[in-house]
Amino acid sequence: MQPGDRVRVDRGDVTNEGVLLPSTTPDHLVVKLDGGYNVGIDRDAAEIEVLESGVRDVGGEESGDAADGPGASSEVTFDDELPTIALISTGGTIASTVDYRTGAVTARFDAEDVLRAVPDLAGRANYRGRVVANILSENMEPSIWRELAEAVHEEIAAGADGVVVMHGTDTMQYSASALSFALDASVPVVFTGSQRSADRPSSDNVMNAVCAVEAAKADHAETLVCMHANQSDDACALHRGTRVRKNHTSRRDAFETVGAKPLGVIEYETAADAGADGDTADAAIDWNREPAPRGNEEPTLTPEMADDVELVKFTPGMDPAAWGYLDGMSGVVIEGTGLGHVHTDLIPRIESLVSDGTTVVMTSQCLEGRVCDRVYDTGRDLLDAGVIEGGDTLPGTAKVKLMWALANTDDPAAAVRHELAGELTAESQPWR
Repeated sequence: MQPGDRVRVDRGDVTNEGVLLPSTTPDHLVVKLDGGYNVGIDRDAAEIEVLESGVRDVGGEESGDAADGPGASSEVTFDDELPTIALISTGGTIASTVDYRTGAVTARFDAEDVLRAVPDLAGRANYRGRVVANILSENMEPSIWRELAEAVHEEIAAGADGVVVMHGTDTMQYSASALSFALDASVPVVFTGSQRSADRPSSDNVMNAVCAVEAAKADHAETLVCMHANQSDDACALHRGTRVRKNHTSRRDAFETVGAKPLGVIEYETAADAGADGDTADAAIDWNREPAPRGNEEPTLTPEMADDVELVKFTPGMDPAAWGYLDGMSGVVIEGTGLGHVHTDLIPRIESLVSDGTTVVMTSQCLEGRVCDRVYDTGRDLLDAGVIEGGDTLPGTAKVKLMWALANTDDPAAAVRHELAGELTAESQPWR
């Protein structure tokens, strides 16, 4: 009897069936029930029968050894009639399971493990699996963004028809922005994750993964975030990578496009819906705006990022000395109030930073609307101090954009003022 076996456990008049999971003690079993919950059972009080041995790969075929760390890759059997989708794993809840030592959720799966965990992906595409990192997303760093951009570029250059990046949700918006600036791709690059791990009955990992693969097969060349469109299991929203924000800690539809509807919505169709043979048709996408079209040109890669850029938030009563650590930074993005303001006592501090060569960009703490420092005296003083208006660029996106612009352009200020990857609109229009 091994983890992965399907077992029946009898305890008096109680019978449980499910998949045997790893256990940290020799005295207890842990069984995943068909409803999704786990149950712990005293071995001495149970009669155990193995119903099925082992767990097989997607489509019921063995696919070789799983990748076992960053930089490793794997693939499953190819079908010449299907498009090829590269699955790139960085960790996160979509690739997580319960750590039975601590009881907490931990990132442990590589890309091929995700294929095993989501059998509904079978028959939709050919898959190449690749591990860039195996971390929870709070540990994401700009150096990993560079590695991720290089990996996506390599997969596209090797013929992938689309790329799905599996990523933790907490910092997904930053990574999606980074890829939007670092890579000019001619095929879809789709980020997805899950708010709830596969061990929970309410997990969103299967639907999000399936919709992300379908979005990566579609006729566009956007960098997108694909997550639940609502609390039901019927559709995923497709958000442009530079305009998306996680707006709820735990809801499955936590992600929103700020200032507009999502770029599109994709219907979720299970393999069962399409037929028992798994012959799934391409999912329907309802585009709210015209996406960038696919192309045949080679992807352009500019992955360098300036590491010394900080995002700071102004709050009432803030001591100007609190910004002392910003000295020597290449760039600073400020989340100001309303139209883009801070206390007048902070303006000399900002002027000093600009004089010393720091590029300072102003954004707003408001979720919608744009910075305009030409309305009030404070704003005009900030412009005189050398602050650059970020328009309606989201603060997090503005930080990533400035990191990229400082490393890749001769005039970062001009880059901040101009739209590069859909992050900045010429004028704010509700539900554009």
